[in-house]
Amino acid sequence: MRPMLAVYRRELAAYFETPLAYVFLVVFAIAAPGFAWHVGGLFETGRADLAPLFDYMPWLLLILMPALAMRLWSEERDRGTLEMLLAAPIPLWAAASGKFFAAWTVAAIALALTAPMWAAVNYLGAPDNAAIATAYGGALLLAGGYLAVGQALSAATSNQVIAFVLGAGACFLITVSGLPFVLDALAARLPGAAVEALAELSALARFDSLRRGVVSAVDIVYFVSLIAAGLVAAMTLVDAHRGGGR
Repeated sequence: MRPMLAVYRRELAAYFETPLAYVFLVVFAIAAPGFAWHVGGLFETGRADLAPLFDYMPWLLLILMPALAMRLWSEERDRGTLEMLLAAPIPLWAAASGKFFAAWTVAAIALALTAPMWAAVNYLGAPDNAAIATAYGGALLLAGGYLAVGQALSAATSNQVIAFVLGAGACFLITVSGLPFVLDALAARLPGAAVEALAELSALARFDSLRRGVVSAVDIVYFVSLIAAGLVAAMTLVDAHRGGGR
């Protein structure tokens, strides 16, 4: 685990050595409550809960997580430091995992910045805190899934802007794949079994259960599998570019 921790510390420090982490945290700290208050009508629902916050959380995360992940491998390739990293006595899995957990830590800090909203609804009423805690856990898992996808696509290019666009596009597709209007549009073109399988791949549907406070092993396995698949894809792409420079 030592090589992974070394990469983790290096990557986490790199986030805070540049304005990236601070800009990300400020944007998240403003956008998340903004959606909940002004779009979701948090204080107009008459209920003491954070449903409006988590209603819009997936749409916020599918933009901000690829922005957080876009530099993970693209920057290494652009600066020519990828070969140095791969030549170090660090297994590729440790490098990919360390990078992922560093980005996930920043995402967790961003989610923690919304904790005053949780305190506020407890002050104003008696919310179901277990359900809110489950929703936060679901948001963290969803963020991890998006980060893993973003990391994989960051490994595919040396251009961070392209990595962001690809990551945001992939996360969007993963999110909307289970929405009724998408399934209805595909039902006329694909077999029923294929449409049902596509619905099962929707991150939004999996997050929805956790957002309501329902913990299911199937949902947990889905997000863990999404993270694992993203890390494996990133390692595969990085290994394919080994010795290829930019």
